[in-house]
Amino acid sequence: MKRSGRLLAVAAAALAICARSASAQSGEMWHWMADGALFATFNHQDSDRGETQFRSQNWIMGSGLHTLGPGQLFVSGMLSFEPMTVTPRGYSQLFQMGEAYNKLENIDRQHPHDFFSQLAAGWRVPLSSRGAVTFFGAPVGEATLGPVAFMHRLSASENPTAPLGHHTFDSTHVAQGVVGMGVDAGPFTLEGSAFHGREPDQYRYGVTPGALDSWATRLWFRSGEWIAQASYGFLHQPEELEPGNIRRGSGSITWTRERVDHALSVTAMYGRNKRTYTNLPAFLAEALGRVGRTSLYTRIELLDVETEHLLFPTVVHKPHPGELVDRLNAYTAGTVRNVYSMKWFSLGLGGDVTFYNVPQRLHFSYGEHPYAVHVFARVRPGGGPFMRMWNMTMSAPMRHSGMTVP
Repeated sequence: MKRSGRLLAVAAAALAICARSASAQSGEMWHWMADGALFATFNHQDSDRGETQFRSQNWIMGSGLHTLGPGQLFVSGMLSFEPMTVTPRGYSQLFQMGEAYNKLENIDRQHPHDFFSQLAAGWRVPLSSRGAVTFFGAPVGEATLGPVAFMHRLSASENPTAPLGHHTFDSTHVAQGVVGMGVDAGPFTLEGSAFHGREPDQYRYGVTPGALDSWATRLWFRSGEWIAQASYGFLHQPEELEPGNIRRGSGSITWTRERVDHALSVTAMYGRNKRTYTNLPAFLAEALGRVGRTSLYTRIELLDVETEHLLFPTVVHKPHPGELVDRLNAYTAGTVRNVYSMKWFSLGLGGDVTFYNVPQRLHFSYGEHPYAVHVFARVRPGGGPFMRMWNMTMSAPMRHSGMTVP
C-alpha cells in the first residue's frame, strides 16, 4: 500500500504540473480534473480453489478540456498499478475467468488492469444547442460497447472486486487500439467504434495497438438522474486460448441521486456473449447508499458459465458442440466508513462478504457453500483538482458529479 500510495501521489503531482504548464503556454486555459481510488485489501476466498491474500486494487485518472477551433479538444489518461500490487496473475476471486497467464487459463483470478489503461483524445464540435458530433481515438482505450466500466460507476464504487460478469459487460474498457465517433441529439447519443478485439496479454506495462478488426455501436440516454445504454458488438478472436469470435450485446440502466451529505445509486444490466458453441447470458444488479460518512453496498449476479472452464486443471477445456453450461449466482453485501479526511484525501475502512449458489457439477471442486470475505482500507482523493468522475467514458468530455466524498 505504501508503494502504491507514493506512486499515486507522484502521478497526481505530475498531472498538476502538466495542467499549470499547459495553462501558462496557452491563450485559452486548459480545464483539468482527476479522480482515483486505492484499496488495500485482505482477501479470503473460502474454498480449496481460493486463496488468502493481501492485495491492492487501484487506479488514477486525469482528464483535460481545451477550446480548439469550433469545438473542444479533450484528453484523458488512466493508470493502474495493479501489475505490481495484485501479482501478474491478478487477485484470487472464485469463479472468475477470462484472459490467460503463461499459456494457461486464468481461472479463479481477476487479472490486473494494464498500467496504461487509457490514453485517449477526442474533439467535440457543437452542431446546435442540443446536438454535437465527436471524434475520438486511443492507442489504448474504451470501445463503444457495454455500460460504464465497474470502477467508474457510483453504484459499484466501494466494492473492491470486479463483477463475475466483467467479460460479458465491460471488459472492452481496455482495448489496444480504438477509433470512433458519436452524434448527440438532445438526451441521446449514438456512438460507433472500430477496435482491436483481442484481450490484453499478460505483459501489462506496454502499449501495443493491434488491427482494428472488431466493431461496436452504442446508444446512450442521459436525462437528469437517469442513464441508460444499449450496445452490440463483434469481437474478433478475443481470447488467446479459445479460437472463435464473440458477438456481444448488453443493456443497462442507472439511477443516481448524489448530494454532499448523502447519495443513492442503483444499476441493473443484462448482457449476452454468443460464442461458437454457447450463448451465455448474465444479469447484474448493484446499489450503493451513503449517509454522511457511512456507505452500504450490494451486488447480485446471475450468470451462465461454461462449466468445463471452471474444472481446470482437472479438465483442459477445448470448445466443442454440446458444451456444459450451468447457472451460477453470487450475492454480495458490504459497508464502508470514512474514518479520516485530510486536505486532498479521505480514508475509509470497510468489508464485504459474498455467498455463491454453486451448480451441482462444481460441488466436488468448489464445495457446496463457498464464500468470500474482504476487509479493506480505501484511499480516495478529494479536493484540489480531484472530483468524482462517475459514469465517465473516453468517447466524450468527462462528466463528473462535482461532489467530493466527505
